[in-house]
Amino acid sequence: MPRPIHATIHTAALQHNLERVRQAVPDAKTWAVVKANAYGHGIERAFEGLRAADGFALLDLAEAERVRHLGWRGPILLLEGVFEPRDLELCSRLSLWHAVHCDEQIDMLAAHKTQVPHRVFLKLNSGMNRLGFTAQRYRSAWARLNALPQVDEISFMTHFSDADGARGVAHQMAAFNAATQDLPGERSVCNSAATLRFASDAQVRGDWVRAGIVLYGSAPDFPAHNADHWQVQPTMTLATRIIGTQQLQAGDTVGYGSRFTAEGPLTIGVAACGYADGYPRHCDTGTPVLVNGVRTRLVGRVSMDMVTVDLSPVIAAGVDAGFGSEVTLWGSARNGAVLPIDEVAQAAGTVGYELMCALAPRVPVAVDGVA
Repeated sequence: MPRPIHATIHTAALQHNLERVRQAVPDAKTWAVVKANAYGHGIERAFEGLRAADGFALLDLAEAERVRHLGWRGPILLLEGVFEPRDLELCSRLSLWHAVHCDEQIDMLAAHKTQVPHRVFLKLNSGMNRLGFTAQRYRSAWARLNALPQVDEISFMTHFSDADGARGVAHQMAAFNAATQDLPGERSVCNSAATLRFASDAQVRGDWVRAGIVLYGSAPDFPAHNADHWQVQPTMTLATRIIGTQQLQAGDTVGYGSRFTAEGPLTIGVAACGYADGYPRHCDTGTPVLVNGVRTRLVGRVSMDMVTVDLSPVIAAGVDAGFGSEVTLWGSARNGAVLPIDEVAQAAGTVGYELMCALAPRVPVAVDGVA
């Protein structure tokens, strides 16, 4: 029998979350962002749940090829654009749209020989200071692109740095509106947080929203709001089983470094999951976990292959907590209880994105329980 840890991807939850985005922006088109192998879910596994999107946005040409091989004939956007001239040949062959954020990418287009002009998204650095042309150079970049026969339609995009926080998006929208004023073309500015928090304003909403983490059931502005607040469902469950139990007495310690000391009699369970499976090593005593759907906590340090959990709340609830009991590290338990991935990430001092993307290759993954 294989080791009991496994992950499950929930197609119906992906569909629900996409519809939730559509409800937030009913008159805008939605990019389903599937970069980083669909945030660790697997593009092929996530595709069915997201195929109602208007387009797919990603980074890698290889991932774009995978989406095309799944039969997708609609728009695909390369969010970072191309990295070398020959990438443009594949953009032509696969009909990919791509961001343009620097002079070097315009130079590549100017030297590119193609019979089919490219659809590009000209990126503005509106204050995040990652990729994009500054406001002072944005219109001259547009003029260069607009003069190229290799370029068809030019759209406009930027990326918000504080859509999930108190500063908000007003300062960047002001910069974006000033830079793009009177220029013809579609606009795309909203990430997940901006889509949920600000896209009721048509000026912010634009023509396309880029839905990323919200599609995968994580709250983009956690802990200010949780997944329940935004009415999104977990799309990945990481689960395992109890493979052993121990009876502790006062003064007994648990795990490497003896980080946990029992204050009295305590039953603990050993679960088959560790940092080699992608579970964060920084999760310490108190990190939430479900055992047969009952909420309890980790105790001690996360090992490479195992974690230890306090079984007292499970026993107190009159629920079985012995060998083989279901342990939900994040996602949905079989009894319907949910452990949001954001809470586990918070305990590890990180974000839900990282946990999804860090799922280790050795963990078997099924779609809705079907391999």
